[in-house]
This record gives sequence, C-alpha cells and structure tokens, in this order.
Amino acid sequence: MADARDAAPERAGAWLLPVTRGALAILPSVVITFSQDHSAALGLTVFGWWAIVAGVVVGALSGRLVADRTARLTFVANGVITAAAGLVALWLAGTPSAGVATFTFTVAVWAAVTGILELFAGIRARGRVAAARDWLAVGGLTAALALAFVLLPLDPVTAVGLFGAYLVVAGVLLVIGGLSLKWAATEPTGSGDAASGSERS
Repeated sequence: MADARDAAPERAGAWLLPVTRGALAILPSVVITFSQDHSAALGLTVFGWWAIVAGVVVGALSGRLVADRTARLTFVANGVITAAAGLVALWLAGTPSAGVATFTFTVAVWAAVTGILELFAGIRARGRVAAARDWLAVGGLTAALALAFVLLPLDPVTAVGLFGAYLVVAGVLLVIGGLSLKWAATEPTGSGDAASGSERS
C-alpha cells in the first residue's frame, strides 16, 4: 500500500478525461450499430475518424488533467499514436487494399501499442492514482482486442462488429470510472472531521 507521500494529487476536473474518452468511444459504436454496411472499408473509415478526434482531444486533455508525470507523458504519447493510426486508416480506406486483413492489422497494431502503454501507466500508478484501476481495465481490454484481431479468423462483419463492441464496453467503463472520480471528489468530509475531533476530545 502506498503511503501518503507517494500519492499523486488529482488535478481539478481530472474526471473529465475518462468521461470524454468514454463519450468519444460510444459515438462511433452507434454509427457501426445502425449502419447496414459492415465492410472493412467502413471499419477503417470509422476507426480513422474516431482515432484522429480521440487522439487529439485525449492527448490535449491528458497534458492538462493527468497529475502523474509518467502517466501524463504516456497518455499524450497514446494520443499521438492514436491520431497517427487514424490518419493511416483513412488513407487505407481509399485504397484497393481496404480489406478485412488491412482493417484487422491496422487496429491490432494500434490496440497492442496503446493497450500496453495504458497497462504500464495503470500498473505504475496503482495505489497512488485513483484512475489507475480504470487504466488497467481499459488497457487490458484494448490489449485483448489486439489479441482477438491477431488470433481469430474474422470476416468483415465480425471484425467491424467486434471493434464496435470494444468501443461500447470501453466507453461505458470510462464514463462510469470518470463519474466515480467526480463523485468521490465531491463527497462531504464533515463526518471524517467530526470523528477526528471526537478522538481529540
């Protein structure tokens, strides 16, 4: 267990980062769910636009809201990697090679790199940063997506649907985690103060 001097202070509004990440993940999952086209080209397009927007927004917010220095640098790097992967995906979506192998390879590489980095941040910050548990959960989920895309023989419909399911689960986890951080930060501390006072009397 980390002692008080090891704990990293949370910055005001830190809960906005996971909530924003979650909302940005849920939006493209809605597009996939209600689209009749589950082709690899659609998957690359949806992944591309989501990755660019999420990479830029999350990278920028991480630089302002993550207090732990190593975690902050990790999430900024994840934002840059995600945005770059999105640009590659959009370029690939307009080429003749925009098949299921291209889609699964692109997403798998992105998921492996960013998932491992988020797991690293969560393991390092465990016991010191309140959001570390959420980083471990989402990092593990992202790494699992990479493994699924590498190991399973996926057709376009299944691959795009699996990516959409990942976005839903990750989005819900992040929103719940972010709201939990917000509620924990706004809990009244009067009862604890009263207890301390009674012990001193």
